[in-house]
Amino acid sequence: MDENKTKEKIMMVLEKIRPFINHDGGDIEFVDFKDGIVYVRLLGACEGCSLIDSTLQDGIATLLMEEVDGIVGVQNVTTPTIE
Repeated sequence: MDENKTKEKIMMVLEKIRPFINHDGGDIEFVDFKDGIVYVRLLGACEGCSLIDSTLQDGIATLLMEEVDGIVGVQNVTTPTIE
């Protein structure tokens, strides 16, 4: 799958996840996809939440890795850009 199609599929999966995150006062933003890692920014109530690691790894990462080929991990970023 080419990179643009992979990014589109990632964004589709994130749209499926978004209502559950919104329900708890948070949000998720797709930042980038590089070398098998999906970079997202968790916003709102998710920022500083004690369950952020669980949400990220047990929920978001698991679903993305099941539904999109080539993903090996998910990382939350807190800065506007990735270096």
